[in-house]
Amino acid sequence: MTRVLIIGGGVAGPVAAMALRHAGIKASLYEAYDQTADGVGAFLTLAVNGLDALRAIDLESVVKGGVATPRFAFHVGSGRKLAELPNGPTRQDGLVSQTIRRADLYRALRDAVMARGIPIEYGKRLVSAEPVDGGVRAIFADGTTATGDLLIGADGLQSRTRQLIDPAAPPARYVPLLNTGGFTRGVEVPGRPGVMHMIFGKRCFFSYLKTPDGEIWWFANPPRTEEPSRAELANTPASAWREMLIGLFRADRTPARAIIESTSDILAGWTTYDLPSVPIWHTDRMVIIGDAAHATSPASGQGASMAIEDAVVLAKCLRDVPSIPEALAVYESLRRERVERIVAQGKQNGDSKATGPVGRVIRDAVLSRVFKRLERTDTDPSGWMGDHHIEWSTPAATWLYRTE
Repeated sequence: MTRVLIIGGGVAGPVAAMALRHAGIKASLYEAYDQTADGVGAFLTLAVNGLDALRAIDLESVVKGGVATPRFAFHVGSGRKLAELPNGPTRQDGLVSQTIRRADLYRALRDAVMARGIPIEYGKRLVSAEPVDGGVRAIFADGTTATGDLLIGADGLQSRTRQLIDPAAPPARYVPLLNTGGFTRGVEVPGRPGVMHMIFGKRCFFSYLKTPDGEIWWFANPPRTEEPSRAELANTPASAWREMLIGLFRADRTPARAIIESTSDILAGWTTYDLPSVPIWHTDRMVIIGDAAHATSPASGQGASMAIEDAVVLAKCLRDVPSIPEALAVYESLRRERVERIVAQGKQNGDSKATGPVGRVIRDAVLSRVFKRLERTDTDPSGWMGDHHIEWSTPAATWLYRTE
């Protein structure tokens, strides 16, 4: 294999490029937007399984700007604390989840890609692809083309690569929650730095994290049954988001209102989607990874980590399996069951955030019992997600492919 084309410059694409380089395979990155994502976006948490995958390819340094987030604290709208639990499995090597601003992560990944000499081209929106002489040619909206042995679609929820692989592929499914958030200082809230507080409010879910330097990072998930259009979201001013959020948390006895009121710039809201199951992940010369293949609700806390796992596992398969078509089949066999289980868990977690008055009472009672039981054993309720290790030096599942 001489060259891999990677479509998408978010998280999955750059990690895939560097994982391939780590495996001795050349790759080039193509990003649809004509500029980087510096200074935009909210934040995300990289779970220990995502960090473990980064460590496998010597890329752990990209989260240096993050905040160690080893614990969750769960509350209800009355202000009552349900429990405090580990954020991920306890590891002997001390690895813990890290919460990082999206812009900082994108910048660190871009810098790492450039430091490794991997070419990135911006303003390259994929419109089509065609087979050529045992490889594939990507055709971009600006009329240019690129040819390689394999095309990897790391192009997100609205993946063009997914459509090219299977025109009948299902679209992303709307999850009836919106997202907004922000960053603030100068407001006193309970809790230690590094503890992610998860509040099941009476009308809206809210979460906040105190950083060691005193900043507060927060997000909220206003329920919304009908999917709003992009235009509606784009035309909703920050003042309207503030007013809506304050109204949603008015009856709660939590720090949510004080945090919102102290935030000067509230992020414009965005919608939530997932992809329960994508039937076809690859052809002989094209494959999808990350959100393009299996987007999960943010409620799983695993979106970026799954994308990173995908990238590293795919690079191992391409390194170890004799042919590209067989390598792609092995990659899918190693990944599909795990990621679809996580997507299902994310949907379940998200559903618990949006309930009516009766459902809320039942939910809070159930959560109280469940979390108290887990607190007695200091057990992460989703530990199976984080308890995943990629051994880079071990050949990729050689028993899964046929040898001649």
